[in-house]
Amino acid sequence: MKHAGMTTKGKDHTFFQKKTLKSLTMPERAGQDEVGDLWHKCVKCHELTYIKEYEKNAKVCQKCKYHARLRWNERLACILDEGSWVEINADMRSGDPLGFASEGEVYPQKAASTRRKSGINESLITGYGTLEGQPLAVAVADFAFLGASMGSVFGEKLVRLIDLCLERRMPLLTVSASGGARMHEGIFGLMQMAKTTATLAQLGKARLPHFSLLTDPCYGGVTASYAMVADVILAEPGAMIGFAGPRVIEQTTRQKLPADFQTAEFLLEHGMVDRVVPRKELRQILSSMIRLYSRAEVKAAPVVFTLPVRKPAPNEARYAS
Repeated sequence: MKHAGMTTKGKDHTFFQKKTLKSLTMPERAGQDEVGDLWHKCVKCHELTYIKEYEKNAKVCQKCKYHARLRWNERLACILDEGSWVEINADMRSGDPLGFASEGEVYPQKAASTRRKSGINESLITGYGTLEGQPLAVAVADFAFLGASMGSVFGEKLVRLIDLCLERRMPLLTVSASGGARMHEGIFGLMQMAKTTATLAQLGKARLPHFSLLTDPCYGGVTASYAMVADVILAEPGAMIGFAGPRVIEQTTRQKLPADFQTAEFLLEHGMVDRVVPRKELRQILSSMIRLYSRAEVKAAPVVFTLPVRKPAPNEARYAS
């Protein structure tokens, strides 16, 4: 008589062997934070959270409050009134002005592949909607499209949205997460820094507010241009914000940087942002600011400063040309 677990004719009977629950196995791939289909593993504290509770909490860890990255549609769902979103200029696509190629892949092929994977045509999504019934134009960058790099279409879409704000007198919200200017377009990408900033100056002259929300990560030419030219600059908790990365700065200056260097909290302490806002509080904060700025716009009048003319001293007359 043979017993379970004994080997017979080369076959191994494993009836009494211990089974493992594969559904609860931790992910092995670096950076993977999903555990099966029911649980989410926080990349910071490694806490397991039921996926529906995690999404209900706007992808913020309930234990350590880590704010995970959001796609453009998830971001808009956290900000705008349901059903109010209208996208504009959705079909615009980047050209290939430089004939850029890297590692055997040309820029148009790279862009087409990214469009298929991300489901969007460009890294910046623009449009308008309402926030608690108040009109608001929104430009949100999606890091899933080439690291939300700023190219010629990125800049053009933002400029067209600003023009719409001027036409309809709407406030503007930009949500930035980017690696900087798009290297595939060279100088054409860098030119968008000046283009977007100059157009925002027209928004200021029209006394229309620009609110900027910095999310993780926000670097390079985006941080050095329109993202930091705003009436109010907000940031999400823990977001990494800067121009060059910490490693590059340490190698250049040969100095050890603080542990919290370039975090949203570090920038707040040093006066670079106005407030660090948790994701759950963002709608309320934005709605309050829109109401305050709309009231100030009603009776605002330009202020003209005149300086007295100083008469030259007697000793200065001999040197006058």
